[in-house]
Amino acid sequence: MRVIYSFLVQLAWFHLRLIAKFNQKIKLFVNGRKQTFSILENALSSADQTIWMHVASLGEYEQGLPLLEKLKAKYPNHKFILTFFSPSGYEVKKGKTPADVVVYLPMDTRKNAKGFVDMVKPKFAIFIKYEIWPNYLHELRKRGIATLLVSGIFSKKQVYFKWYGGFMRKSLHTFSHFFVQEDRSKELLKSIGFQNVTVSGDTRFDRVNAILERDNTLDFMEGFKGDSLCFVAGSTWPEDERILVKYINSSTKGIKFVLAPHNIKTAHIKNLKTSIDQKAICYSELTTHTIADVDVLIVDTIGLLTKIYSYADFTYVGGGFATGLHNTLEPAVFGVPVIFGPKYHNFKEAVDLVNLKGGLSVKDQNEFDTTMERLLNDPDLAIRTGNGNIQYIQRKIGATNAVMQYIGNLI
Repeated sequence: MRVIYSFLVQLAWFHLRLIAKFNQKIKLFVNGRKQTFSILENALSSADQTIWMHVASLGEYEQGLPLLEKLKAKYPNHKFILTFFSPSGYEVKKGKTPADVVVYLPMDTRKNAKGFVDMVKPKFAIFIKYEIWPNYLHELRKRGIATLLVSGIFSKKQVYFKWYGGFMRKSLHTFSHFFVQEDRSKELLKSIGFQNVTVSGDTRFDRVNAILERDNTLDFMEGFKGDSLCFVAGSTWPEDERILVKYINSSTKGIKFVLAPHNIKTAHIKNLKTSIDQKAICYSELTTHTIADVDVLIVDTIGLLTKIYSYADFTYVGGGFATGLHNTLEPAVFGVPVIFGPKYHNFKEAVDLVNLKGGLSVKDQNEFDTTMERLLNDPDLAIRTGNGNIQYIQRKIGATNAVMQYIGNLI
């Protein structure tokens, strides 16, 4: 079966190289992987002791970051290798992580897996959430290298729990230990014979909780918000923006609005700004003399959203009308209501927030308008909603420490 799997991976790689000629994101995916082994060869020596962490993309990186930071501080004599699968993670974070070496993970062929593990020689390996690559796991197991799955989450729909999933189930035997987010995942793993499971929770809660400990001050936000109420919408898609812009254009409440679109390409930002009737300005156009008089700030850069959330009285997280909900924990940690679209059921933290009434899901323009009016007309409701979000996050922190205790026995 591994031969068939490896052939299919090779076939996929062949087609991806063809598609890369016409698709910029796939081009990054392909060309980045061509450099992995040369980067590693230049960065590593035979004397290095290494620890390897693999993440799929940006969201999984945020989950792995608290653990990476603690490991880096506790084991400064080790070199940390961080691999990404997706360009949307690698291209954003390649020069901004605590890791010593950041590369794309080569495609999961037998040759690549053997060459990578032979070159890196990790003391142990950490895979975040649901990254299961059979050839890499086979090579790790063959060498007796301890391997952890951290912040794992499993569902009955996954192949491991199907009658035909034997090949992928076999790959799971590589893991020395599973650190999963909730009891359901533990029970599913137990149903196929795994006892080496700890319900540690999600390391993202440690990540967002740490945000409160840093300086989140932004001078331009101080000037923009002033004494007004502030509504911040982050990672918005066109489906979100149609609802938000209609509300903004009809608003007479004196609210300041911040829109931070997922797509910050010039054409999209220009169209978004043109659609707004209120006085709007882009972050790239800011001057200290004009910011206080502006009603709407469009953030056409990356890296500022989390700090901007600290100025919000109400927040909206995009993606719930489109491809998938973005990070709801980042605004929730600041103790404010979090509104989002109807497609949130695949995101456990969003489901939890809705059940606790700290996350407010809306399915259309009318529900969004009604939700905003309720929050604006009842300040105590907004405060209770936000406080519930803080309490939820505080109850969920600690996953990183659980993993660190286990790792202490590996080194």
